[in-house]
Amino acid sequence: MKSLQQLVRPNIWKLSPYSSARDEYSGHEAHVFLDANENPYNSPYNRYPDPLQRELKAMIAPIKQVPAECIFLGNGSDEAIDLVYRVFCEPTHDNVVAIEPTYGMYKVCADINNVEYRPVLLDEHFMIKANKLLAACDKNTKVIWICSPNNPTGNNMPVEEIEQLLRSFQGIVVVDEAYSDFSTVPVFRKRLGEFPNLIVLNTMSKAWGCAAIRLGMAFASKEIISIFNKVKYPYNINLLTQQHAKEALGDKEQVEKWVGILLQERRSMIDSFKELAVCEKVYPTDANFFLAKMTDAKGIYNYLVEKGIIVRNRSRIKLCDNCLRITIGSKDENAQLLGALRVLK
Repeated sequence: MKSLQQLVRPNIWKLSPYSSARDEYSGHEAHVFLDANENPYNSPYNRYPDPLQRELKAMIAPIKQVPAECIFLGNGSDEAIDLVYRVFCEPTHDNVVAIEPTYGMYKVCADINNVEYRPVLLDEHFMIKANKLLAACDKNTKVIWICSPNNPTGNNMPVEEIEQLLRSFQGIVVVDEAYSDFSTVPVFRKRLGEFPNLIVLNTMSKAWGCAAIRLGMAFASKEIISIFNKVKYPYNINLLTQQHAKEALGDKEQVEKWVGILLQERRSMIDSFKELAVCEKVYPTDANFFLAKMTDAKGIYNYLVEKGIIVRNRSRIKLCDNCLRITIGSKDENAQLLGALRVLK
């Protein structure tokens, strides 16, 4: 890869970060806080939270098997996605390459940051070829986006194709592993030492059942993480989010039980969908959802809405014509969906 200095925007490389009050005495014990213009009453909510979330990262590190200094925490994964553009991509000059279809926020953040977004269509099996992605790159391509398992298709991208990208591309490769807890394919976050141009995304929203607290993760070299920390807002993860995340991380066994139940329900739902008169095909999935080609996706979607059952109509996305994306719910929720669909002919 190019050197990090070559990849980072010059103004970001030279940036002097905001120094928060809680950063300046790091490493020293203190009990009187008269530095941040806080109200001395209403503890603990009167104090600014740890800007680097040290205790939380110390809990995440052994679970994700990533050193704490290689972890960035954001307000959802979307903050990390936006930071990739703000750190590496010069507006109106640089571009990024991504698979299509995939998670929509990669393009939204590109548009917000005024960065050219180059989608490369997956094949008929929703798979990538590294050579096709590399062919879409030029000297101004800074980032390649890969979601694996992919959203909305559900399948993992071939490991060997991602490896080829990491070895051949001179810029940053982002592998979004938001749904990896539902897959048996080895994760790339454990291979940061092999690939200095790798950034891996993860989240507390899926397997951990914590979508409401908005906690996303990025794993990368400590040099990349230090730049992210320089650019992020000083107190981007609030105290309540940090507290709840620590509680959730303390019950890893519960999450493993949830994942086991969801995988069992996924198998049952896919088998049941294949028998529906209104379902033409169910695509392979490694996530907590699956994509199903229907006889009339729009009509079926509207019918389900009237019954108070919400799924995702993905028909307007390339390669997903007449497809619904179905999240695996509880046994009761899944039964309600199947019951509503079984009466359709």
